[in-house]
Amino acid sequence: MVFVMQKVWEPSTTDLSAGRRPLWWTVGPSGTLAVLFVDRRQLEQISYIKGWVGWVPEVPFDGVLVIRHADGSVQRRTFEAIPRRPSHIALLPDARLLIAAGRAGRDDSGAWAPNASVFSLEGEERASFCIGDDIDVLVTDSGGSIWTAYGDEGIYGGHPQSAAGLAGWGDQGQVVWAPNGRLPEWPLAGCAAATEGDCVWLAWYSSNGSRSTFLTRITPLTGEVASWLSPVPSPDGLAVRGNHAILTRRVHNERSTEVFRAELVGASWVVTDRHKEQVPGRVVLRCGQGRDGFLWLRTGDTWLRIDA
Repeated sequence: MVFVMQKVWEPSTTDLSAGRRPLWWTVGPSGTLAVLFVDRRQLEQISYIKGWVGWVPEVPFDGVLVIRHADGSVQRRTFEAIPRRPSHIALLPDARLLIAAGRAGRDDSGAWAPNASVFSLEGEERASFCIGDDIDVLVTDSGGSIWTAYGDEGIYGGHPQSAAGLAGWGDQGQVVWAPNGRLPEWPLAGCAAATEGDCVWLAWYSSNGSRSTFLTRITPLTGEVASWLSPVPSPDGLAVRGNHAILTRRVHNERSTEVFRAELVGASWVVTDRHKEQVPGRVVLRCGQGRDGFLWLRTGDTWLRIDA
């Protein structure tokens, strides 16, 4: 079966010629792509980190959020004095934007300091809170909940929700879901995330010697949790449509990625097709996000979409 990669969007000449770089990005549940641009003069490049993830802003910094809607229309929103260095952004209901740093520290009292802020699209900060330490993966669902998977420094770093490996949060920073012993093994790191209707999927690998990778489906309305062994170790992209899935595993910093089709057969996910695909740009960390059966893939400064 041929993998059809649809080119969805790339920055306009106007955006790029203004001296801004496209950095953090997300896809909303309705298929809206949002990319946060920052002026090159406010950025420093970390030489040993390749791709867009190696650009670090001076805090506070200004940004322009470019929003590409499902109908193809584009709008731009300006944000001033963003107070933290993002690792993730996400869209929330009621025209709001979540900006989250990957790491969380403690304040003078020893309490966990905020590492996430919610903004209106007019640039007004509405709330700030902590959503755990060492966030590897973050995705929001259509109801406005925030879902996170953590890395080993967070899992072993003392934050109670990070220690569980996976967590669900409300849009004011309240804990709405925790694994509570319902995962097959203890997580060590998050890999990828997707939403499928009312369900959230988190891909993560375990802390045991085999480093097994699991796909966990969470149904927020009921709290139901189900996990399967992933047919692909440590995928960086995941999208699910019923009993079918698309997974990707990048060839880091190269213009190619491995794409896998998988099917749920009985109680197991099985790879049914696999290809190495050439793509328009280099593929680096945080390259994929799944929404309702479509995998959005960032390759350089071009966004592609693959149907599961």
